[in-house]
Amino acid sequence: MNIETAMVLSTERAYEGALITWFHAPGLTANADPGQFVMVHCSADGGDPMFARAFSYHRIDGDRFALLYAVVGRGTAWLAGRQRGDQVRMYGPLGNGFRLPQEAGNLLLVGGGVGIAPLVDTAERAITAGHHVVAMMGARDADHLLPASAWPKEVEYVVVTEDGSAGPAGFVTQHLGKYQEWASRIYACGPNPMFASLAEVLRFNGRRQSPEILMEENMPCGWGMCYGCAIFTKHGVRLCCKDGPRFNLFDVY
Repeated sequence: MNIETAMVLSTERAYEGALITWFHAPGLTANADPGQFVMVHCSADGGDPMFARAFSYHRIDGDRFALLYAVVGRGTAWLAGRQRGDQVRMYGPLGNGFRLPQEAGNLLLVGGGVGIAPLVDTAERAITAGHHVVAMMGARDADHLLPASAWPKEVEYVVVTEDGSAGPAGFVTQHLGKYQEWASRIYACGPNPMFASLAEVLRFNGRRQSPEILMEENMPCGWGMCYGCAIFTKHGVRLCCKDGPRFNLFDVY
């Protein structure tokens, strides 16, 4: 884990209510795995908000990295207001990220809402490693979807919206269809109800896909000291930040 002051490079709109901010911070990009996260102090003086916020790596490019986040509170509003050249205190990489197969395979990535954030970096690494990738995103409507241009051109991008304004109507887990049969491995990130629904769909499909998920919990410290992100698994209580955020789907649901 490295503690570093990252410099803001740029901020751009990802989709309605969400932004992508790029940072320069060499110590936070080296050896980061897909699905790991950084803890960001979203205040200038460590005051309000007091605790750092956890953000998954969205993309990594050399000594630069991007975070994708929805502006939902004081911390993310402060982060969204940073300008080029501003400095932000962070520490990471933290947690256990996704494990990509060594042999080339068919990988299905499933994201719900801002849970799509770590899946772009995952897709980029998977394509580089020779895997075939389908990425599925679920959102409330077309305005809350990550655009297709955000993904590597080799990725097949499938969208589902609750209101049917883009792609089929409903929840993303209702439309896995042929993709769950095609996939040799499945990776997902999103809200807990999405994971519960995903487990229902995959539990009895007769395939050994070992689905991996990135859990979203409040992480005040990020490295296992505060026990604020404890979750119940079939193997007992685990800490999302230290033991996760990667878990086997069926160990939790």
